[in-house]
Amino acid sequence: MYSKKLSIIIPAYKEGAWIRPHLKQVKKKISEFIPNYEIIIVVDGIINETFKEAKKVDGIKVHGYTKNMGKGFALKYGFSKSTGDIITFLDADGDIDAAQLRNLYPYLSSSDMVIGSKRHPFSKLHYPLLRKILSKCYQLFTKLVLGVNLRDTQSGIKLIKREVLEIIMPLVMVKRMAFDVELCFLAQKHGFRVVEAPIFIDYQMSGSSVGLGTIQRMFLDTLAIRYRYSILKYYQKAFHKSKFKK
Repeated sequence: MYSKKLSIIIPAYKEGAWIRPHLKQVKKKISEFIPNYEIIIVVDGIINETFKEAKKVDGIKVHGYTKNMGKGFALKYGFSKSTGDIITFLDADGDIDAAQLRNLYPYLSSSDMVIGSKRHPFSKLHYPLLRKILSKCYQLFTKLVLGVNLRDTQSGIKLIKREVLEIIMPLVMVKRMAFDVELCFLAQKHGFRVVEAPIFIDYQMSGSSVGLGTIQRMFLDTLAIRYRYSILKYYQKAFHKSKFKK
């Protein structure tokens, strides 16, 4: 599995000078166990210090655009620029060490998508209580509304086979926070095997915060996924249009 090319896609927004040492660290950790890889950073709007600092790291593919479009859009854009057989999405905040990808690889031998799960029984967390509560509430909500049978969809580390994303990515609509759950929902609806693997998270107080507005958008976007699937049949129609052309 390590012989296959890995594409590491990192969305970033207003990370500033922090992004440069972070990318160097990711590059160092990945090169220790994967010989064939590419690192793609997508600066999600405002081509400023984040873009300039990322450009200073050798061997990093840096892409960006001027308008902030959200995490989901950035990951779709990054995937369109990737060439790897296996794709991983990493958050830019550094809360999850890129070296943990090594732990996810064995699970990929019997699955199509591996999610680093905060609620895996073998995971270890240094994680604020409030975020634990919010995460659990959202997990119960997605299970109720979408039937997604996963304990965690939102962690910032995943391994996915390219052929899975080639089917799912054209269908994904959510551009911002509910991107991850839409991805998992579509993967399960297509019959792909999605499994969870243990991770270690040492939450940094400098990490991203979750505000009331973000929570509201996530819940509304999740309801919209069910509406598109069950009422509009959007996903089904989009898939038929792309795969069964006359």
